[in-house]
Amino acid sequence: MKISCDCLARYTPLVIIAIAAAVPFLSGDLYLLNILTLMLIFIIFSSAWNLLAYSGQGSLGHAAFFGIGAYASTLIAIKSGIPPVISIFFGAAVAAFIGVLIGLTCFRLREWFLAMVTFGFAIIVQTITVSLLAPISGGWDGMASPRLVSPAIPGYQVIEYYAILLITIGSILAIHLILRSRIGLAFSAIRENETEARAAGVDPVRVRLLAFAISAYIAGVAGALEIHSIGYITPEIFGVDISFWPVTYVIFGGLGTLAGPVIGTLVLMATWEGLKLGGFTFGRYIIVGVLLILVIIFLPRGLVSLPGELRRHWSVWKEKRGALQEAEKTD
Repeated sequence: MKISCDCLARYTPLVIIAIAAAVPFLSGDLYLLNILTLMLIFIIFSSAWNLLAYSGQGSLGHAAFFGIGAYASTLIAIKSGIPPVISIFFGAAVAAFIGVLIGLTCFRLREWFLAMVTFGFAIIVQTITVSLLAPISGGWDGMASPRLVSPAIPGYQVIEYYAILLITIGSILAIHLILRSRIGLAFSAIRENETEARAAGVDPVRVRLLAFAISAYIAGVAGALEIHSIGYITPEIFGVDISFWPVTYVIFGGLGTLAGPVIGTLVLMATWEGLKLGGFTFGRYIIVGVLLILVIIFLPRGLVSLPGELRRHWSVWKEKRGALQEAEKTD
């Protein structure tokens, strides 16, 4: 699993950012703006999961950190009066702290064994939220969350959108810098061969904890952004579907690539919403499922590998055509 050097993987995020920045000027449709806002948030969330996978660790319960960041940010904003645009980073720090604790508890586990532990942890957090923490969390009924930008400000939806866009850009850039740094090399080293990484002076435990902390922090930011953009939070934020969506987006787009989570999230969410507008209910599950199967079978490295695969097939076709022409001339 490598950071792709393909042109699509390199330049697609820049193109998408440019288009995203122009959308409010091209369309005043608030529904479209809300969908794009949700896409940006899940790009952050998917990128957080992808970063953890890059270090050789799996998670099927990342909704736990998504939700912890959201609840912590909401409570901090309500109790202290700190603006949500600042509290989201404090809430994410709480998620990162919990992520480190989970990492310390499970540092001997590998890949899908760890993934199952995180899956169980998400269920436990949801249960605690609706039971022991019900007096402050509102239980299943949830509670109101301060908006990222006050509705009293004219055009607050557009301002909110651009704020989330900037945070998305910052998150992707931060992940890019991390993966290009010595930390990223350490992530790659322990993923590929832990024994050789130890021999080279890399401490696998510290590196795994760092990956968990960074991933949980970014996931916490995403969760806080979603709730502050909606204005309400319930324990459904810890749902199984929330944990599985980033896995799906990343594998569909390209596991271990910077552009993979971006492309996978945009394509699948656009397809999902388009089918919804087209009147599909249960049918959209089938269509999306078929798309996933096709990509996994024919593009195991995700959509980011599509241009390379097309070039390869084109080269093979040209070679065969040239050989056929030479054979005809000989005859």
